[in-house]
Amino acid sequence: MVEVVKYGATGRRKSSVARVTLTPGPGQITVNHNPFEQYFKRETDRLSILEPLRLTNTLNKFDIFVKVAGGGSTGQAGAMRLGLSRALAVCDEANRVVLKKAACLSRDPRMKERKKPGQKGARKKFQWVKR
Repeated sequence: MVEVVKYGATGRRKSSVARVTLTPGPGQITVNHNPFEQYFKRETDRLSILEPLRLTNTLNKFDIFVKVAGGGSTGQAGAMRLGLSRALAVCDEANRVVLKKAACLSRDPRMKERKKPGQKGARKKFQWVKR
């Protein structure tokens, strides 16, 4: 029985979570059971996702299966990029140095700030009235 090698990792950005699975293959990318180009319409999102693969020269070496949920398309793209970078770092330790230098392994900590009680929003306040 042949055992298939799988590498998995999770990436997060804003309120998006991406679970990435890498398996050796011709290089097909599937996101939520859809083709990669069909799921991410913006070229900038696609380029940012493929950056870790280009840096490590593994563009057509792995089949990538991703389940992504929450947030918008750019947040999901950022989450997928981080998950992909983490999975590539797990599969080969030499990739970790290259990805770390390119800042692909650092999580973007920016989140939406919560609305405060007694205020109009997170920062905006109701207008002050003297009389």
